[in-house]
Amino acid sequence: MGNGAKAQQKRERKNAATSKGAKSQLKVNEQAKNIICNVCKTTFLCTSREKQLAEHAENKHSKSVAECFPNYVPPLPAK
Repeated sequence: MGNGAKAQQKRERKNAATSKGAKSQLKVNEQAKNIICNVCKTTFLCTSREKQLAEHAENKHSKSVAECFPNYVPPLPAK
């Protein structure tokens, strides 16, 4: 067995050990977008702050947070 065959076997073993699938969070991020603007149907991540939602409501629609996001409940402050 020549050195070229050894190198090829090493590459194959390394590829078999590292190819365990994609580690993307795109699907998880799409599922986390559960805050929806009732006016334009734009989605926001569940971690969005009220400030960001208020900016969206004022800048895009000239409305309040309650009008654009009636189901939004601010998270409880951390202790």
